[in-house]
Amino acid sequence: MTKIHYDSFINLKYKPSSTDLICQFKITPSKGYDLREVCSITAGESSVGTWTDISTVNKKTQQRITPKVYYIDEKNKRCRIAYPLELFELGNLSEILSSIGGNIYGMKCVSGLLWEDIKIPKKMLDSFRGPQLGIPGIRKYLKVYNRPLVGTIVKPKVGLSPKEHALVAYNSWIGGCDVVKDDENLTSQPFNNFYDRIEETVRLMKKAEKETGEKKIYLANCTAPVDEMVKRIKWVEKCGGNCVMLDILTLGWSALQKARETTKLPIHAHRAGHAMYDRLPNHGMSMEVIAQLARMVGVDTLHIGTAYGKMTGSKDEVLHIEDEIEHQATKQTKENLSQKWYNVKPVFAVASGGVHPGMVAKIIEFMGNDVIIQAGGGIHGHPDGTIAGAKAMRQAVEASVKNLSPKDYAKTHTELRKALEKWS
Repeated sequence: MTKIHYDSFINLKYKPSSTDLICQFKITPSKGYDLREVCSITAGESSVGTWTDISTVNKKTQQRITPKVYYIDEKNKRCRIAYPLELFELGNLSEILSSIGGNIYGMKCVSGLLWEDIKIPKKMLDSFRGPQLGIPGIRKYLKVYNRPLVGTIVKPKVGLSPKEHALVAYNSWIGGCDVVKDDENLTSQPFNNFYDRIEETVRLMKKAEKETGEKKIYLANCTAPVDEMVKRIKWVEKCGGNCVMLDILTLGWSALQKARETTKLPIHAHRAGHAMYDRLPNHGMSMEVIAQLARMVGVDTLHIGTAYGKMTGSKDEVLHIEDEIEHQATKQTKENLSQKWYNVKPVFAVASGGVHPGMVAKIIEFMGNDVIIQAGGGIHGHPDGTIAGAKAMRQAVEASVKNLSPKDYAKTHTELRKALEKWS
């Protein structure tokens, strides 16, 4: 077996600089390789290293920009690598990801490589825009400060006409939802033209606002090739819409950056496709890294899971992601890196995926008030329809805020009672 000569990237005495970008990896070496060797290869292949001796090295520059493997946990097969900031083009997330993850996942020396965490230095954070409104701005817009937000997704995912879609949204708003969103795979199909849908749904959103006396938000899915995406964002603005939605992973990071530069409307980030990155426990990119990058670029709300419902994701994982996107600092532990966000606004966590009113109390108990609790089937599948389903969700939130059990509150709230009976 031919050995790859990446033997100069381990320095366990190195103390990372405040300007270093730090990445944490969980590494499973292939047969014939040991952990230390593969940690060094990972650092080298994602930066200045190559498989053989070369004569074209600028030794002065290479010495300055060489990353350091400064921490290795043999038991848990984990390492931390400090990358000098000069390795990267600031403000260019595509280049940053191409550098760190471009080749290493395809190397024969690894049978598993999980990018677990990232610590982003201030100078890199400052090169991106961050959220437009974040949690405080969205709460100020809605004038809702003391409870979780209630959201829904228009169901079915696809198949409704623009007018049918708008009516489902309207019924959700008048029933008590703060937020209504398009589903991730509804863009502009023959049965539901984007431009017609946005115009009609925004019209009924404003009607619902007048009737309820509450501000409402519509998350309009603008996911499309970049030029068309920009055109659709501008149409949302022209129609008086107040938020855009993007499938950030299938859309791509560069397109997300373009969207953030294009509009002053808040961006709702759907994580469609995330499990292609984070489903395997020993390979890929964790949802936490995805969430941190999304906050840096500038989304205002982000799906992170519920620990309940139909999607994967443990309670500890969901809680840590929520801490990372909603707080200004997180501490370093054996499992995670620290992060200081400086002036980058916090992002609203969205709990979604198989949610119904019977789950609300549990979600609030471990995620707190700063969460958007989003139910699709858990609203539209109510025995009495969408309006009753939205009322039931709002009632479930009210019960938790008042420290009352859902069952007790349901005794005087018919919609909640019927929801609990169906989904208990």
